[in-house]
Amino acid sequence: MIDWKDKREFWIAGARVADPESGRLRAGSVCVQKGIITEVAWQRVTGTELPVLEADGYVLAPGFVDIHTHLREPGNEEKETIKTGTAAAVAGGYTSIVCMANTDPVIDKPSVVEFILRETERSGSCRVFVTAALTRGLEGEIINEYGFLKEAGAIALSDDGNYVTNSQVMRSALEYARFLDLPVISHCEDPFLSGGTHMNEGYSSTRLGMRGSPAAAEEIAVARDIRLSQLTGSRLHIAHISTAGSVDLVKRAKKSSIPVTAEVTPHHLTMEDTLLESYDTSLKTNPPLRGRKDIDALCAGLGDGTIDCIATDHAPHNVIDKEVEFDLAPPGMIGLETAFALLNTRLVQTGTIELIDLIRLLTSNPARVLGLPGGRIVKGEKADLALLDPEAKWVVEAGNLRSKSRNTPLVGTELTGRVEGVFLEGKWINVVP
Repeated sequence: MIDWKDKREFWIAGARVADPESGRLRAGSVCVQKGIITEVAWQRVTGTELPVLEADGYVLAPGFVDIHTHLREPGNEEKETIKTGTAAAVAGGYTSIVCMANTDPVIDKPSVVEFILRETERSGSCRVFVTAALTRGLEGEIINEYGFLKEAGAIALSDDGNYVTNSQVMRSALEYARFLDLPVISHCEDPFLSGGTHMNEGYSSTRLGMRGSPAAAEEIAVARDIRLSQLTGSRLHIAHISTAGSVDLVKRAKKSSIPVTAEVTPHHLTMEDTLLESYDTSLKTNPPLRGRKDIDALCAGLGDGTIDCIATDHAPHNVIDKEVEFDLAPPGMIGLETAFALLNTRLVQTGTIELIDLIRLLTSNPARVLGLPGGRIVKGEKADLALLDPEAKWVVEAGNLRSKSRNTPLVGTELTGRVEGVFLEGKWINVVP
């Protein structure tokens, strides 16, 4: 365990420093003064009057940025709170997260945005940015007053969890959002095809006798929203992309210079639908886990830039919710605390992607997608940093999770790659239990 306490002016030396935008991971030193990065030297610092924090053997990366987190507060504090959710984020190396609007009450009024920001200031462990609801009550019928929501602090708009089926409503939302320069995050899933389903439609769903959601449910929705983005010129971000067909649609859209971006979750990159033969309800997600062909396409999409970033879709549910019959369990799994280690184990360690590329997909890319600060180690930026040990092995234990919920299929799994701690504006937060 590293004990660096509350030093405010110091050098970090000995670590390999990640520069995700240039694709470089090399020895360097970083100077932090009053919470700001004041110098980056691509050598080991010597002859300084400031304290030197030795970080030999570690990787120093920008603090991770998650643009898809469900904090549940207000309304479902038995599942997660701003306090526990941000603690989980920091434990996973995240210094900034973007919360979704499907709380109770829904984040469709300035007062709810302001509440979340106040509560973050009071009890949060990291930065929280707020996504406001695209439509009133997430009902997909009446668009909200985006101007007032932006004034209150909202940085994006989404009905995540629901698809806006009315194309005219979605068009109006995109046009209004473009006027205010707010990105729209779309949960692309045709409910007429996916309603009443519990997993991916395919061999496994047939074998298990469960009604499956076809890939077309997502792809039809992706195609429509891309076309509306082209029509309106508004920024569109596709949440939790999961099928090969969706990857192809986004790739074609980008070639046509349509302003569309996309994210993928750690679980859709690493877990197949065949795992559901265990009937483990923590594996039930929305969209559902897909087959090998889709996973390969998602990984390829990361490699060629079609998919812009990785986002956790951290979705806490308590034991009462999940320990029921599979078809009654709500979808979602937690992911903030395991994202880096899972991806490092399943993708970096297997040679699918390089470590610096994983860091870029967790830092500068998600920050760019929503126009957020952070995600870079450059002079003048706030000193939001993550200290990583890519070779450390550890076992996911329910009792060590900071999240209020435990709905992850990874409990008991050994992973390679650990977050030692983070600097939030230069303040060290140790996270190793």
